[in-house]
Amino acid sequence: MSTIKTLCRDYERIETAIRFLEANAPCQPQLAEVAAATGLSEFHFQRLFGRWVGISPKRFLQYLTKEHAKHMLARADTVLDTAYGTGLSGAGRLHDLFVTCEAATPGEYRRKGADLEIAFGYHPSPFGEVLLATTARGLCHVAFVQNNGRERVLDDLRRQWPRADIRHRAGKTASLVKRVFPLAPLPQPTPLHLYVSGTNFQIQVWQALLRIPLGEAVSYEDIARHIGIPQGARAVGNAVGRNPIPFLIPCHRVIRKTGLFGNYGGGPARKKAMLGWESARAVQALSTG
Repeated sequence: MSTIKTLCRDYERIETAIRFLEANAPCQPQLAEVAAATGLSEFHFQRLFGRWVGISPKRFLQYLTKEHAKHMLARADTVLDTAYGTGLSGAGRLHDLFVTCEAATPGEYRRKGADLEIAFGYHPSPFGEVLLATTARGLCHVAFVQNNGRERVLDDLRRQWPRADIRHRAGKTASLVKRVFPLAPLPQPTPLHLYVSGTNFQIQVWQALLRIPLGEAVSYEDIARHIGIPQGARAVGNAVGRNPIPFLIPCHRVIRKTGLFGNYGGGPARKKAMLGWESARAVQALSTG
């Protein structure tokens, strides 16, 4: 079984563990209880964590607390100021990955994908099964499959590009998996091109999301302030929710100013898993850097 497929299988149990902890937080369940909820022994549960994220379950869960979220929010201004001040897009991107984001022109936006060919495929990822869709211009859609709901995420793609020629071509998207979810430094990283269609405001918000470094989180108010609309947190939230390429355009790194993680199109447990996974990798990068 490939590494990505193994991580995909592992993720399903990690999400089960997160859901169990959310439901039983007042009882402060012991490690053995959490392991049992995933159908594993304590020993095998520890091994699963080592394979999936590289740290202990206890340490991972510390990254998912409200207190840790508030700590990240406390330094959000410094994080964003630095990213904007250096002009970097995606400072601290995972494993030397860097992204260029091209917006559809106003005419292309109005045509809703007319004359556009889109190839899509379903693939395993470290966060479960994912739909990837690409055009000749770049990756245009990423969506995580929930509860075996392949048709639902495909319908979302069709709604975004209603006049495009959309075809199942998993062979064309398979090569993108390791670039979207790199598990090791790429020997010769090349830009991963994104092709997005949205309003000017949505694109402005998505570009701001690209500046949030790995292992950090900011609030909707932080984003609104940094794009020059300090009273626009609600509008920012709507634009974040319309992000067509989650994970790469990291909408999961935006949380509520109270420290609550909030909702996520791929499910709240997946958002927490991503933030914990990235926090672990950011710490590991610092220790080896």
